[in-house]
Amino acid sequence: MAKVYYIGDWAVQVGPVYAETSFNHAPKGLDVINYGKWLVEAVESSGRHEITSVPTWEFYNMPPGEYEKVLEEYDIIVFSDVEAKNFQLHPQFFNRHLFGTKVLTFPDRVRLTTEAVRNGTHMMFLGGWLSFNGEMGKGGWGRTLLREVLPCECMELEDLRESTEGFTAEATAADHPLLQGIDLTTMPPILGFNRVKPREGCEVLAEWSGEGDPALCVGQFGKGRVMAYTSDPAPHWGCNFVFWEHYARLWTNACDWLSGELD
Repeated sequence: MAKVYYIGDWAVQVGPVYAETSFNHAPKGLDVINYGKWLVEAVESSGRHEITSVPTWEFYNMPPGEYEKVLEEYDIIVFSDVEAKNFQLHPQFFNRHLFGTKVLTFPDRVRLTTEAVRNGTHMMFLGGWLSFNGEMGKGGWGRTLLREVLPCECMELEDLRESTEGFTAEATAADHPLLQGIDLTTMPPILGFNRVKPREGCEVLAEWSGEGDPALCVGQFGKGRVMAYTSDPAPHWGCNFVFWEHYARLWTNACDWLSGELD
């Protein structure tokens, strides 16, 4: 059994906002939304893996030493819509009351992540507006040393490719264990993806039909296996995807392959 730690795909919705007079603007409603619930249910469906799902802001707010504990305890770490600033910054950098009272430095979570992969922690990097290079480059993974453990290469500019008509994927390595029992020809329309480039020494298992961009790719760095799916496992890009008949099988296969149970 693999222990999976899933970071991202949560949101806080405030509003709608009503302007009742020129001086009165009031939000009417507050909701916390877990868009990752479908991936959680998929991973749990096999009964072979357990998963913990946390919002990106919980990862960002981890005190020194906490992320190190996660990397030691969990077999697979999932990042989805977790832009680079969450790795590179810390809330205390913005606490002006600490300025000048001590030297402000914190463990580098990018370094911790790359070292963990090489030491045998497995990773999934999943797409979205804030993944890979992301919208207007906000994802920023390719600008950090995370690029050393990605099984694909990030673009240098905005990498979003979107369409209201959607995209489908086609297998380029249908015999790979990760695609066992999965028919990509039945995949429903995916409303967008992050454009990336193949990486030498890694394998592209599927690409976006008619586009030629990698959809699913894998690699190994040191003792750790890594998978990248270049679209979102959740809405909105995945609002059709999460109801696909092979959705759960894809993610249980991914966990099985990453953890070495499916070879």
